Amino acid sequence: MTSGFAMTVYGNIVILTGAGLSAESGLHTFRDKDGIWAQYDYRDVATPEGYRRNPELVLNFYNERRRMNANVQPNVAHSALARLEARYPGKVLIVTQNVDPLHEMAGSKNVIHMHGEIAQALCRGCGQRFFIGHEDLTLDLVCPDCGMEGTLRPDVVWFGEMPYRMEEIYRALTACNLFISVGTSGTVYPAAGFVMEATQAGAHTVELNLEPSECASAFREAVHGRDTEIVPAYVDRLFSEAGRPWRS
Repeated sequence: MTSGFAMTVYGNIVILTGAGLSAESGLHTFRDKDGIWAQYDYRDVATPEGYRRNPELVLNFYNERRRMNANVQPNVAHSALARLEARYPGKVLIVTQNVDPLHEMAGSKNVIHMHGEIAQALCRGCGQRFFIGHEDLTLDLVCPDCGMEGTLRPDVVWFGEMPYRMEEIYRALTACNLFISVGTSGTVYPAAGFVMEATQAGAHTVELNLEPSECASAFREAVHGRDTEIVPAYVDRLFSEAGRPWRS
């Protein structure tokens, strides 16, 4: 079966990735029966209101997740997407809902973290962002830019907040020739609506997921199974269907 995408055109590729992609690296997903939201009420730890009620609880929640990220490594699916970007003659953009750094660790360079990055802090006072790596955030920390105390929060988009760089993402979707969704549940908007944006732009749309997502019927093509198996296989298939050498 061919991909349905004319590789010789070398058009734009947009790849949306979700928690399922990082799950095989050992990071918990959110909506599975044993996922993060089965252990925590998101309203307490992932909303502006929850932060105002109990900022220490929220900071500790993200401190724990940051420590969990310390020893996690990208898996072969991350590496396959980085390989696609490196060898594809056209433009490849990864739009990830994940706040981990696994795409970059695998070698991907053109990445948009629409939900922020857990390794960064955001100052509520001056709006500056700072890399903190695996360090803890506490209420007594001082912003290195404006000098205010107690204003640093995780640079993660919470429920009720606008995802980052949405105008840039929608421009890419309207200009893409191939849209691939990897490891997403299809339940969280606006990301769940990206397939329709790409479809309206005339793109070939593909779902690569463990099982059909909530919006699986919107895709022209679907491959279901473990991401570490189906993502490298799909990238290899794109290479083989190109009909000419790619970048070495």
